[in-house]
Amino acid sequence: MGSISIFQQAKELETQVGKQLSAYDLADLPREQRDRIIQLKNTLIDARLDARDYEYAQTRADQLQAAKEARLRLEQAQAAIVKTSEYGLFSAVDVAQLSANIQQLIARMD
Repeated sequence: MGSISIFQQAKELETQVGKQLSAYDLADLPREQRDRIIQLKNTLIDARLDARDYEYAQTRADQLQAAKEARLRLEQAQAAIVKTSEYGLFSAVDVAQLSANIQQLIARMD
């Protein structure tokens, strides 16, 4: 994925998670699961915006700050994916693939 931008990679991650979760009707899920899914989606949106800020930063200091924020949100998203998988909403393969994508994205911002 090195040939695409960091922002595009974050956007693809968000889309991939969204597609996997679209198989579930949030209204049918227990409140705790629904809240976790909403929080995960919001965290991925914020991480995508942080990746955008990283790419468009005017100074290295701004870029480092955006990378720090993106890294934190991506780590939160990874933890949320693992937690959500406990409800059977992600398979072990999904968790491994998404975690690898998140770690690759984090590494690109170092």
